[in-house]
Amino acid sequence: MAKPLLKPSGNFPLAGLGKRLAAMFYDSLLVIALVMVLTLIYQQVVLRLIYGADKLQQLSESGQLDIDPLLSTLLLFSVFAFFAKFWTHTGQTLGMQVWGVRVQNKDGSAISLWQALLRFFVAIPSLLLGGLGYFWLVFSAKKATWHDLYSDSVVIQLPKNAHKK
Repeated sequence: MAKPLLKPSGNFPLAGLGKRLAAMFYDSLLVIALVMVLTLIYQQVVLRLIYGADKLQQLSESGQLDIDPLLSTLLLFSVFAFFAKFWTHTGQTLGMQVWGVRVQNKDGSAISLWQALLRFFVAIPSLLLGGLGYFWLVFSAKKATWHDLYSDSVVIQLPKNAHKK
């Protein structure tokens, strides 16, 4: 079943590195806020109910809360859900909306959940390796990052008046 085209549709140019990085910076602020809120709820509500205030204080002071695999997993799934929801429905996170860029399939349709998963997990090493996967688009003939290539998607630059259509 073919996915409907994202609006506005058309033949738009690929987004450059500057706009992508600007959108990524904006989204990173939102992700940091999400992580902070979820960590606060987890540590101050969930763990407090499980251990009680006194035991929780002891665990915190001894450093036993510094590495929590359950919290790490929760945060990883939550950050992925943040990006996947936007990418698979409108093609744009909030930061991408501000900077007028959108991720989509080459035919203009929204990416699938599988593509979002691939983008997300390839973007992590792309960033952690000094941004090499992002800067790849400067040298790539396809003007694509590692996660664009791996997920078979493109990031396009929308026209400035696209929100009025």
